[in-house]
Amino acid sequence: MDIRYVASGIFAAAVAVSVGTSASAAQQTATRTELMRVPIEGIEGREGVVYTADFAPGAGAPRHTHPGQEFLYVISGSLVLEPEGMAAQTVGAGETATQPAGRAHLVRNASASEPAKALVFILAEKGKPLATPAP
Repeated sequence: MDIRYVASGIFAAAVAVSVGTSASAAQQTATRTELMRVPIEGIEGREGVVYTADFAPGAGAPRHTHPGQEFLYVISGSLVLEPEGMAAQTVGAGETATQPAGRAHLVRNASASEPAKALVFILAEKGKPLATPAP
């Protein structure tokens, strides 16, 4: 057997493992699905945004802020909210939480084996992204 073929096979396997690892890491973040974005009548420059946030087991959303006050309802599973300067809060299915506009926080699925899902409403500044990474 030619050593070049063996080396090529080892390199291809290493790349496959590396890509697989990157894909696994990418799956560890929350997935947001925007359901509605509408102007708020009578409040210039604001819009209501409704979306779902899906968290695979053990997944989370790293420190971030939102462009408006966030209102969260946990549909299934449970989430740990960690707002800057405050104690962590676990919010289970059927429970609600809120975050003020601009407060840095992170969110993670409390379970390593079950997914979690939340319905979120934000009274946002018009045209701003749903979340911005925080330092």
